[in-house]
Amino acid sequence: MVNGVTITGLADKGRGVGRDEAGRVYFIKETAPGDVVNVQVLRKKKSYFEAIVTDYVTLSPQRVTPFCADFDFCGGCSFQHVSYALQLAEKQRQVEDAFRRIGHIEPGEVQPILGCPETVHYRNKLEFGFSCKKWLTREEIASGISNEQDVLGLHPQKAFDKILDLKTCHLQADPSEAIRHACKRIGIEQGLTFYDVMTHQGFLRQLVVRVFTTGQVLVVVGFGEDDAEKRKAYLDTLQRAVPEITSLQYFVNTKMNDFFLDLPIMVYDGPAQVEEELGHVRFRVGPKSFFQTNTRQATRLYDIVVEYAGLTGTETVYDLYTGLGSIALYVARSCASIVGIEEVPAAIDDARENATLNGITNATFYAGDVKLVMDADFMARYGRPDVLITDPPRAGMHADVVEAIRRLAPPRIVYVSCNPSTQARDIALLGDGYRVVKCRAVDMFPHTHHVENVALLEKI
Repeated sequence: MVNGVTITGLADKGRGVGRDEAGRVYFIKETAPGDVVNVQVLRKKKSYFEAIVTDYVTLSPQRVTPFCADFDFCGGCSFQHVSYALQLAEKQRQVEDAFRRIGHIEPGEVQPILGCPETVHYRNKLEFGFSCKKWLTREEIASGISNEQDVLGLHPQKAFDKILDLKTCHLQADPSEAIRHACKRIGIEQGLTFYDVMTHQGFLRQLVVRVFTTGQVLVVVGFGEDDAEKRKAYLDTLQRAVPEITSLQYFVNTKMNDFFLDLPIMVYDGPAQVEEELGHVRFRVGPKSFFQTNTRQATRLYDIVVEYAGLTGTETVYDLYTGLGSIALYVARSCASIVGIEEVPAAIDDARENATLNGITNATFYAGDVKLVMDADFMARYGRPDVLITDPPRAGMHADVVEAIRRLAPPRIVYVSCNPSTQARDIALLGDGYRVVKCRAVDMFPHTHHVENVALLEKI
């Protein structure tokens, strides 16, 4: 037992960070900055302890009442128990700490974090799981309730084999809830088996719902067994129950894991793709397309990218890790030419299709490993970039990509990152040839620990 730990900040997974009187560091769930708590240590790490609260000595004035009834158990949100203003302040601090502590970088201007006006119903994509085993609270277990119930929802934290039967999910706009409740109800009414992750049996297994600002809705049902008659009866009933569905698709997954992007997805009714808009650009999005999960905030993020790029209409631009070309197509109208590079060929196919859809003729897309693509022949073909935009995955850029950028020596780099720690590391690896002119954090996912950051680098 350790008494009097003062919580000073927020970390990942909904944990608070605190110190005791001796200066030892603790990561503690269900705490907020300003709390003073007594804790029980669970495990010792190299430089900190993981602990749980035994008593709250003092409660933080920055605590708020979570709006979701399932917040204490669901893994979808981490920080509903603190004010949104505090969440933004903590995310701003995380970005600045990463730059100074990891990258040893002092940005020229740290602009204020861009909060998200839509703090609920902001996600355009959610993935749910069917299960024949309901996750139970301690109170439900004590009361003798059986967990053998058919449910549809999200995995609670650290419970891969059970599903939390959500009362209401606040992450996605209508008709998401109607679809989820209908999918569960129809399965029960038709006497269908819900998936058991321990035995790997069950007919209903997965559900993907994509709801876009255009009003178009894409629903994909994952079946654990290939039974055409049951499948048709289920999907026909779902269509009648939720007529707002634009495209209804399905796959059959008999594998030992839930990854489905390597499986064929069949169109049951409606178009193979639906459409979404990011600002002035329209995109066709399919069930396997990578697309920004928060459409409205992504548009604001891309406006910052355009602003930082400082384009006048004459520049050659490279867009690394372009995905389906969302940034490249958004930027295209502001430059002379842009070339996007992406390792996944299917994403490049999407990018080319979306360029045609929007009548964009100055965007070229290249499929290949970014660290291998940018050689002398590539530069001779597409020209040396005046501006380089990079938006890598959470792991950041490969060291060989950083070295290739050093050789390219573009006058300006706009680095978009979903992980400020690896962003700071990569910028430090670029060396003294660049300075960080300014940066701005963007909150894409309210009530979670995730934060994006955009940094403008200029050649010295």
